[in-house]
Amino acid sequence: MLFKIGDLVTRKSYQHDVLFKIVDIEDDIAYLKGVDVRLYADSDLDDLELFDNPKDNHQEDRNDVMKLQDMLSLNRSEYFYLPGKILHIDGDKDYLERCINFYKEMHLEAYGIHMKEDDMPLEIETYLNEYKPDILIITGHDSFKRMAHAKNKSENYQNSLNFVNAVKRARDYEKSQDKLIIIAGACQSNYEELIKAGSNFASSPKRINIHALDPAIIAAAVALSPKSKALDLLALIEKTHYGSAGIGGIITNGTMYVGYPR
Repeated sequence: MLFKIGDLVTRKSYQHDVLFKIVDIEDDIAYLKGVDVRLYADSDLDDLELFDNPKDNHQEDRNDVMKLQDMLSLNRSEYFYLPGKILHIDGDKDYLERCINFYKEMHLEAYGIHMKEDDMPLEIETYLNEYKPDILIITGHDSFKRMAHAKNKSENYQNSLNFVNAVKRARDYEKSQDKLIIIAGACQSNYEELIKAGSNFASSPKRINIHALDPAIIAAAVALSPKSKALDLLALIEKTHYGSAGIGGIITNGTMYVGYPR
């Protein structure tokens, strides 16, 4: 079977568990990027199968919007709301665009920066000073390296050390975890070290892949929850695609001011 860049495919040897887009082909090897999960992979062309069903990401993302709105239950007939400002720094341009569209659907002020994970610790303070956000997302791509054994060492991950160092630099900028809410990590990231570094929320407790929108779901909920009230941590995490296996965190207050009358 002939494949081309841009085709949607699954892998036979992994029981078709993840939907990928082909981003490059060299000889008999296809280089893949997850459509929904923040995952890069490669595969022999013989192991691939075309995915024929149309993929409507917009409708899936709208479903996430509606589920989150149901949880937040804002009374827009009497009160007015001033949500927190979001700065989303992402190592993947496609996922960043998808998250920014999600924020727009939630009527949030959000700024997106596409940046290589290696550059995040070096550049993070520049953008914090420029945008002065209430909520910071640091994400992109990550993975636990093959043949590695110690899951507590960030050097055994593709980008966890970059994320950890970026969080530390952000905490140099603002030490209070109430004044700057940080959501950090990607697929299979070193959850414990990200929390120790100062993240309010991080991936991935069970070292699994996370959905492209999972950091954005957390950020939107924080932005649209009152400053005076702690979020229901368990309920919020369950609104992400993989629950507590994919993302965890600490009890955190929202960043939204609530006013009356509308």
